[in-house]
Amino acid sequence: MLIGDDYSFTPSANGSNGGVLSFSIRNQPRWSTFDSATGRVSGQTLPGDEGVYENIQIEVSNGSTNASLPDFSITVTDTAFGSMTLSWVAPTENSDGTPLTDLAGYNIYFGLSQGDHSNRVHINNPSISTYMVENLLPDTYYVVATSFNSLNVESTYSNVAVKTVTSE
Repeated sequence: MLIGDDYSFTPSANGSNGGVLSFSIRNQPRWSTFDSATGRVSGQTLPGDEGVYENIQIEVSNGSTNASLPDFSITVTDTAFGSMTLSWVAPTENSDGTPLTDLAGYNIYFGLSQGDHSNRVHINNPSISTYMVENLLPDTYYVVATSFNSLNVESTYSNVAVKTVTSE
């Protein structure tokens, strides 16, 4: 979730015999409030609340029996993430002009400057021709692609594509 977002989660529980249920929480995020009658965790994040709040656990008791949800975490960021969708046409021939008969897949390389290929996506399926790269910070990315055959012989880089990613 992003800074400024409202968060709300209420577990569902029912007590046998119509007994009164009481909820408790471990590792409550500092920006949240907790209702021990309903188990509701809620709040709005503010600047400074960025981080991962881990091992949060909500427990319910009817006075004699306890039950708890599995631990969960909440991630708070100050930046929205974006994505870029890439598409291409599969090659049909090798660099020497002979027919390409054993295409095995693609590598997509991208980075934040011309010549920066520090990130790689390996696609081990020659029938795929579109791929979405997700969870990217808003910025301008420089992208090249290669294909490879069944012997893992990789082609040279494609022409560079430039893609500006904005937050979603």
